Order: sequence, then C-alpha cells, then structure tokens
Amino acid sequence: MVGLIDKLRGEFIDIVEWLDDSRDTIVWRFPRYQNEIKMGAQLVVRESQAAVFVNEGQIADAFTPGTYTLETRNLPVLSTLKGWKYGFNSPFKAEVYFVNTRQFTDLKWGTQNPVIVRDPEFGVVRLRAFGAYATRVADPQKLLRELVGTDPQFRTEEVQEYLRQLIVGRLGSALATAGVPLLDLAAHQDAIGRRLAAVLTEELSDVGIAIPKFVIENISVPPEVEQALDKRTGMGAVGDLDRYTRYQAANALEEAAKNPGGGAGGGIGLGMGMAVGQQVARSMAGGGAPAGAPAAAEPPPLPNQAQWYVGVAGQRQGPFDLGGLAERAGAGTLSAETLVWRAGMAQWQPAGQLPELASVLASVPPPLPPQ
Repeated sequence: MVGLIDKLRGEFIDIVEWLDDSRDTIVWRFPRYQNEIKMGAQLVVRESQAAVFVNEGQIADAFTPGTYTLETRNLPVLSTLKGWKYGFNSPFKAEVYFVNTRQFTDLKWGTQNPVIVRDPEFGVVRLRAFGAYATRVADPQKLLRELVGTDPQFRTEEVQEYLRQLIVGRLGSALATAGVPLLDLAAHQDAIGRRLAAVLTEELSDVGIAIPKFVIENISVPPEVEQALDKRTGMGAVGDLDRYTRYQAANALEEAAKNPGGGAGGGIGLGMGMAVGQQVARSMAGGGAPAGAPAAAEPPPLPNQAQWYVGVAGQRQGPFDLGGLAERAGAGTLSAETLVWRAGMAQWQPAGQLPELASVLASVPPPLPPQ
C-alpha cells in the first residue's frame, strides 16, 4: 500500500526548473514524460531564462525570471485551453520549454565564395571576409513557433548555418552601400559591423532572434589586387623619383667599377656613369635650380630595342641590337643561315627565316660573279 502511494506521488511534478550546464543550448524541454504537473507546483525561472508552456502543440503562457506557484490565476491562457472552471485544482499535462535568453558569443562567420563589389578606384573587386558575432533570443514564443518546433534540445549549431548564410547574403549589399573606398575599409569595419547587426536583427525579428554584436575581423582582396597595392605603397615610399633614379644609377656605377672586365656590363656602367655625370653637371650649373623650378625640356628616352644573340661556331655572342646585327652583316659575319635568338622565341632560328631581320640582311652584299 505504501509503495502504491509513493508511485502515485512520483507521477506528480511539484518543481519545474532548469539548471543549464552547457554553453550552447538555446531551448530545453522539461522532461515531464508521462507525469502530470501538480497544481500548486513551483516554477523556477532563473536570470537569462524564460519558460513557455505548450498545451497540445499550442503555445500558452510564458514566464520571465522569478519563482511562481502554478495556479489557474497565473495560467490564464492554459486555464482557458484546459477549460478549468471555478479554480478546479487538479494536476495537468503541459510541455514546458525553457528558453536561454543570454547572449551566445564568439559565433564565427566567413565567406566561402568571394563577394563582388564595385570600387571607385579599383573597379570590380572580389572580397573575402570573416569575423564573429553574438546572438540572443529576443522573443521566445516566436522562436518556438518558427524554428524549434518539438525539438527537445535546440542548440546553437542548429541555427548557426542559417545565420551564416543570412550574413553572407547581406554582406555584399552592406559593403556596396557603405560608400567606403577599398583602401579605407579597414578604418570603417566597426561602423559596417554595427550597420549589419541592425539589418540582421530587423530581418530575424520574425523568428525571435537578435544580433546584438557583429564583428568584421578581416577583409581580404585577391592576390593581384594585393600586388597592385604593394606597388602603390612602394611608389609612395620612394617619394622623389628623380633622386631615387640618381641613387639607383650611382649604385649601378659602383657595382660596375668593382667589375672592370665585365664586357657589356662595363658599357652599361659607363653609360650610367655618363648619365649621372650629366645630371650632376646640370644640377650644379648656376648653383643648382631653385626648388620647384621646372626641369629643362629634354627628349623622352628611346624605346627599348630587342636584344639579339648570335650563334657562331657553337658559341653564343651578344646581345646585339638591330644596328649591331647590321654591322655584323656588313662585315660578313652574319648571313641568312646564321642562327639567332631573342627573348620570346622558342628556339634558335636562321636569320633568313625571320621577317624582322630582312632589312638587316639586305645590307649583305651579293656574292661576286665567277671570274
């Protein structure tokens, strides 16, 4: 008889509460099983929690943090659904869902595919980005109705992919409408993040979720754009190009002086030395031109000519420009059968097979008639 009474008592639940020992559970269903909740039971809702009663699939009453004695007077919706009249004090069956309303932080997001935006300086640019965000439940009843359903334990991982897709879908328009040039994006990441948090919160309001914090940790560009930025940075670091050119020429002259027998290198060094000497002479004439004075008019440099190599007796000679080849042709050391090569050719070829050397070979005198 005593055992039967204990069994009957065990079928009635008198304390309904949730002690959360996880860091990723958003919704947890109280394990009622086949037991009934005793009228007059204690409901304990802790800080950062909400409790929602569901009767036969229909959301009834919701409770904010506090301790409650469950009676018909504080269960108005459930009382109406159950049809209790005159304060009928009897056990009842209802599902109780505890909703975690604290912030879930350090959730990661990133773009699997690049986001295409139009930059006023670089044109169409592909951007990749990643960062973190925080989310919390703003409306427990909407969350249960729209996302959770009958899931007994709804975790962040079940909604994280949905949020990531939504974030990536809104990132492109946020960057495009920010009106910030590519070079200034890093300085405006916080402002763009706040704007995205507001946009995402408004869009997720229908499912009861808010995004209180959105952080953009990095925005990256393709390698070719990085190279262009590096070149621009290098040009800015150079500053005065005229001084930089003289500095480079002086270094080349010093290296050429260390290798006086360097053949063509000596000629290059001599040419650079003459150019530097002319520049120094011009700058010293008349005590030097005043700062900001326009430079004397000079013809632009000649376009670079192709450099040719000639094969003679199994040895490579050169490089020669077209004038040098013409001199060899006039001296009889270059003919139509002579093998030549320049940058861009796949292999050595006879000079007579190259149309661009036709004018050079035209200076070769014809053979003498037989005596």
